[in-house]
Amino acid sequence: MLDAMIRFLMNLAGVTMLFLPGSRLRFDRKKTLICYALFSLFLLLALCVLYVPEGGSGLKIAMPILYIVFFVFSICMSSDPMDLSVYRFAVAVYFLTVFQIGGVEISATLFNQNEWVNSLLPIALTLVMAYWIERRMKRFIQGFAHLTESETDRFSLVIMVVSIVFGIAYILHPAVPCRLLRVFVNVCLTGSLQFLVFRLYLHIGKEKTYQRENQLIQMNHRLLEKNVELLEDAVRAGDRIRHDVRHHNAVIGEYVRRGQNREVLQYLKEYEKEMDVVNIKSICANTVVNKLLSAYTRRAEMARIEVSLDVELGRDVAIPGIDLVAILANVYENAIFGCMEVQKQSAERVCFIHLMLRKRRNKLVIRCSNTCSMETALTWGQPKGGFTGGIGILSITRTADKYNGEYDFRNDNGVFVFRLIMNIPQALRREK
Repeated sequence: MLDAMIRFLMNLAGVTMLFLPGSRLRFDRKKTLICYALFSLFLLLALCVLYVPEGGSGLKIAMPILYIVFFVFSICMSSDPMDLSVYRFAVAVYFLTVFQIGGVEISATLFNQNEWVNSLLPIALTLVMAYWIERRMKRFIQGFAHLTESETDRFSLVIMVVSIVFGIAYILHPAVPCRLLRVFVNVCLTGSLQFLVFRLYLHIGKEKTYQRENQLIQMNHRLLEKNVELLEDAVRAGDRIRHDVRHHNAVIGEYVRRGQNREVLQYLKEYEKEMDVVNIKSICANTVVNKLLSAYTRRAEMARIEVSLDVELGRDVAIPGIDLVAILANVYENAIFGCMEVQKQSAERVCFIHLMLRKRRNKLVIRCSNTCSMETALTWGQPKGGFTGGIGILSITRTADKYNGEYDFRNDNGVFVFRLIMNIPQALRREK
């Protein structure tokens, strides 16, 4: 009887030490420990009352009931959600069970079943574990609890608790006489593990999908900012033209009032020559592509990069402008980025960008080659994330996949080459 009571108190103290450190307490720490001590004494008295001396049969009935009562008390003492508290309590019981069985096995193997080792080793392991949790793992466990509370669904928590309960039962009773019961426990443990791993990878996959979508949103935001910059350039150019026109009209008006027609004609010829010099070179007939390539070409030339363009594109491409911008802006921006990285490594190396864009029947062909570092590596046929930050390449490939396009990237001894053949959908061609 005395030995059973001591083990009962040891179990309660062990579960308490493993359960409390990571839990959010309903009361302050001192008050919580006092409540646990008083309640443990109450359970010990209840065990004495329920104990029936004849054969100790009452002990087998009383202990499970008192453990359940202690479980309910521990859940009530924690301010965590009930499902999370149940899971933590099950984990604490699991560790205590492992320590007890481990102590028995170590005592039998190394100390010839010494009773002192058998009794003290589980206590020592429990104390070490509780100290480690308090000093090293408390913040991690609390952070894990917050993540579990916000991310994990209740069904998964139930599966986790059930698997731990089956594990505890299997550890305490490894030699179950019924073969069918052993098979059932093994199937439940294996199935729970597979289900939780599946849920884990499903969650990871969804998180990566959301990250890619977030990257695409950031890329679209950058493209919109670039379009706003183009519009601002156009507005400034219009203001400048209107300002110059007022001055030209004043000069022409003064010549007309004085009857100096020959001077007027000479002034108009000079003005025409000036307009030819400052006139922006038309790259292609497509307005969106022309504005975009003009802006990036100015940016590349300002960075001392030689640019050659081979563009044959009509006004109507039958592909939405936002998709064209998503591909061309990223391709050109990545090429400029690659050249600027080379300039940082070697100022003497000549950097260039050659961009070819053509439409052939129902295909859109894009080829871009630019100077790049010899060390530029590819992973799974695509540049690594450090090449452009990863967002640009993702936007290119996603847009190309949208039109069943075929693309490849390669590094030809310091020349980065990107090739894309993209299908133009028939429905869009008919609309155009």
